[in-house]
Amino acid sequence: MKSRAAKTPDTTVTDPALVKRAVKAAALGNAMEWFDFGVYSYIAVTLGKVFFPSGNATAQLLSTFGAFAAAFLVRPLGGMVFGPLGDRVGRQKVLALTMIMMAAGTFAIGLIPSYATIGVGAPILLLVARLVQGFSTGGEYAGASTFIAEYAPDKRRGFLGSWLEFGTLAGYIGGAGLVTLMTALLSADDLTSWGWRIPFLIAGPMGIIGLYLRLRLEETPAFAAEVEKAETDRPKVPLREMITGQWRALLLCVGLVLVFNVTDYMLLSYMPSYLTGQLHYDETHGLLVVLGVMAVMMVAQPFVGALTDRVGRRPVIATGCAGFLLLSVPALLLIREGSLLAVALGMGALGLLLVCFTAAMPSALPALFPTKVRYGSLSIGFNVSVSLFGGTTPLVVTALIGATGNMMMPAYYMMAAAVVGGFAVWRMAESAGRPLPGSAPSVAGREPSVAG
Repeated sequence: MKSRAAKTPDTTVTDPALVKRAVKAAALGNAMEWFDFGVYSYIAVTLGKVFFPSGNATAQLLSTFGAFAAAFLVRPLGGMVFGPLGDRVGRQKVLALTMIMMAAGTFAIGLIPSYATIGVGAPILLLVARLVQGFSTGGEYAGASTFIAEYAPDKRRGFLGSWLEFGTLAGYIGGAGLVTLMTALLSADDLTSWGWRIPFLIAGPMGIIGLYLRLRLEETPAFAAEVEKAETDRPKVPLREMITGQWRALLLCVGLVLVFNVTDYMLLSYMPSYLTGQLHYDETHGLLVVLGVMAVMMVAQPFVGALTDRVGRRPVIATGCAGFLLLSVPALLLIREGSLLAVALGMGALGLLLVCFTAAMPSALPALFPTKVRYGSLSIGFNVSVSLFGGTTPLVVTALIGATGNMMMPAYYMMAAAVVGGFAVWRMAESAGRPLPGSAPSVAGREPSVAG
């Protein structure tokens, strides 16, 4: 589908209504991915009872998280398939496909019979569904951020891109909040027998809505311009060129995604377990603190995104790196103090620092690559970094604490990530207010709004 954005020889004038729809459709996909993440994390104990043999609660939980972790293993494979495909046939088609696969994988989990019903087939089907989810996710974030970045006017790219991670936070809060509500309303037996299926089955209607929104979208002006230049469909760009031809940008991407995801998974995934398992903090209060921090992050997200348009991506990301380097230890000491106020202050400080990344990265990362390889190269760099460093953060930090007995390891790990991220920021070029590489300047006919 061609883009209706107006073109002059030197400038692309985007339709604000199309931009608004593009942001909403892209953010909804991210919200759906993290809705599943929140549901799966918060209902893991119940899933262990449903899908794995009874008798050892620890083994059940480990098996459940093993199936969860398996999705990270196939993310790079999904990126290597969907990324180059997005550069070949278009962003809109591939994003519609990843939406279908994500929704189908999540919905399928809600339909799988229990271990008591079909035996070993239950965990096998759960693993297959998780692999489908992970494979599709490999093309989701890079595609969604590319889609928004290529639609957005140059001077509003940071603000509009920040809504992608707004969707992430909304999805996680929605999933975790729903499980928390169900746990409070249903008995343990009802939750185990049928209640756990409800959050996964909700993915079906969500996927249909998301697919409808994405199918109504037009191709991005940047990709449409590439097709026009070639006068036919885009020629296939070899995977090797997406890697070796972009090695410097890929290294910067890996470094930026490393600090972004290590701190993200540390705060939102590991810290609830750290509070309860290591510090013996009350589980309910710990989860509510994390959800509260995410709600604060949601409020700050668009404001910090707009700030990146005014002062630049590099200063905002650099502030986040410096903050984690200097404040990780004080924040963790506050958290370890144990009172609700101290935990909230420590977690809140880390959450606001994380916003420096969540608000800036959706616009900064696509600007590392030229249009002809943007989707493919970003998918590869992003997913390799997430799989190696982000998704492994809880496991690595737990192992470090076990090996050293040092409860401050989470702070040291975030500090190390901040050093890597700081070096990447130092080497990256500023992209705020400038055209994407390989694209004409982009302006809007009137001020776009995504809040309405």
